[in-house]
Amino acid sequence: MTDDTDIRRKRLRFRSWHRGTKEIDLVLGNFADRHLDGFSPAQLDRYERILDCEDVDLWSWIVGRAAVPPEQDTDVMRLLTQFRPGTARAS
Repeated sequence: MTDDTDIRRKRLRFRSWHRGTKEIDLVLGNFADRHLDGFSPAQLDRYERILDCEDVDLWSWIVGRAAVPPEQDTDVMRLLTQFRPGTARAS
C-alpha cells in the first residue's frame, strides 16, 4: 500500500464518520472501518462518489425507500446497502 493510498483511506474514513447526520455517520463510519482497507483504488473512487451524495439520498437508498440510481449502482453501493453496522464481521 502506498503512502498516498493510506492518506486517501484516512480522508475517506474521516469523511465517512463526519457527514452531519448521526445515522449516516454510524452506517458510513462503520462501513469504512470494516471495508476501506480492502478496497482497490477503483473501489475507493466509487466509494468517494458515494460520499459526494446527499445524506437524505444515501439514507433512502440504504434503507430501501428509494432505488439506487444507475450511476451509483456499483459493487461498493451493493456492499453498502447490504451492510449492517451491528453485525459480526464476515470471514
